[in-house]
Amino acid sequence: MNVRHLSSMLASLGWGLCLLAMPPASAAADSFMAVTSAEKPAKPQKPKAAKPPKPAPSGSGESKAERDKRLLRECRGKANAGACEGYAN
Repeated sequence: MNVRHLSSMLASLGWGLCLLAMPPASAAADSFMAVTSAEKPAKPQKPKAAKPPKPAPSGSGESKAERDKRLLRECRGKANAGACEGYAN
């Protein structure tokens, strides 16, 4: 073996041992805690008041009689199908 090869091998071995001696990064991050003087205690949160549910709209807002009149007027002369079933001429 020549001197160049031997020194390269020893340098690689030295770096490998250094890397093995270092603690893993995750272990170092787990034990780290930053403490600042500006930390304030957490304020207790007030529970939000529950709002009553809104009433659901009932249909289109028209009575059955109003709906019948509208369909008779709108379905005049149209095919007896779909919404116009029973109201067309």
